[in-house]
Amino acid sequence: MRVGILTGGGDCPGLNAVIRAIVRKGETVHEDELIGFLDAWDGVREGRFMPLDVGSLRGMLPRGGTLLGTRRGSPYDHEGGPEAVVESFAQLGLDALVVIGGNGSLSVACNLHEDFGLPIIGVPKTIDNDVVGTDITFGFNTAVQIATDAIDRLHTTAESHDRVMVVEVMGRHSGWIATHAGIAGGATAILIPERPFDIEDVCELLHQRHERGRYASIVVVAEGAEPRIGTMRARDKVYDQFGHVRLGGVAETIAHAIEDRTGFETRMVLLGHIQRGGTPTAFDRVLSTRYGVAAIDAVHAGAWGQMVAMHGDDVVTVPLKETVGKTRGVDMSLYHDVAEVFFG
Repeated sequence: MRVGILTGGGDCPGLNAVIRAIVRKGETVHEDELIGFLDAWDGVREGRFMPLDVGSLRGMLPRGGTLLGTRRGSPYDHEGGPEAVVESFAQLGLDALVVIGGNGSLSVACNLHEDFGLPIIGVPKTIDNDVVGTDITFGFNTAVQIATDAIDRLHTTAESHDRVMVVEVMGRHSGWIATHAGIAGGATAILIPERPFDIEDVCELLHQRHERGRYASIVVVAEGAEPRIGTMRARDKVYDQFGHVRLGGVAETIAHAIEDRTGFETRMVLLGHIQRGGTPTAFDRVLSTRYGVAAIDAVHAGAWGQMVAMHGDDVVTVPLKETVGKTRGVDMSLYHDVAEVFFG
């Protein structure tokens, strides 16, 4: 079979490991010919690709980013875009396409499969861990480890200066990274999109710590966290070219509010794209490899319109339509029953 691969959306540790696994099993077991499309869906529309083989993927397992390049956007954003994708399939003699992406890319994959019957398999990718239909996405473990390492370092400087440190991590609609890194890093409070916060409650936790002689605190906040209506002024919303709210900076707003209300010296730290870059953890390398192997097996099983996913310890396939237009939020029992026990 001739199989195409693309990586879409934001970059993510483990992308190259998935590509490597698809190519390794595709070439050595199934005797497939593999090609990789450059720059996500734009490469498919425009017929831009590179050949992939076992030799070209040597050394890619620990490498972050994606050798294929990636970007946001959809062929549906362009007049005649979906039809151009169909034409590329025909001209290149593709038998299948493996789409490695998050909610946006997988939604496009589902639409192209349903609208045109294209033979597509999905692989869930995002550090946010918010794809519906799978228990975990690759890249998440790496992002949590990076955030936890940063929080560990911030504890020492916060304690040296008796400061409050507000640490902003990624998480547009879900607070998985904030919750896990906050628990692992011993945060005083964790603020997530799933639960609007009251800044007065946060300040009360900090006051209680000071009364106990604990003058240093770490507040972890997901970039998409919002204040409860009427409790503090929300940030003005700015939108990008895709209609998404441009996030980043909520930690600065919260830091100023804490210092104004408590008088405690407060600093903010924005981890930003550091969480998405660099070497994937061993866990994500293994998960990515399992996803890649499962994806090429799904191709040969003809499981079109399906996504490989983790259910417990098993890799399974689920319909792509299960994830379209949905976001997997934090398990609130983890937040309430575990994280909140350590607040304050």
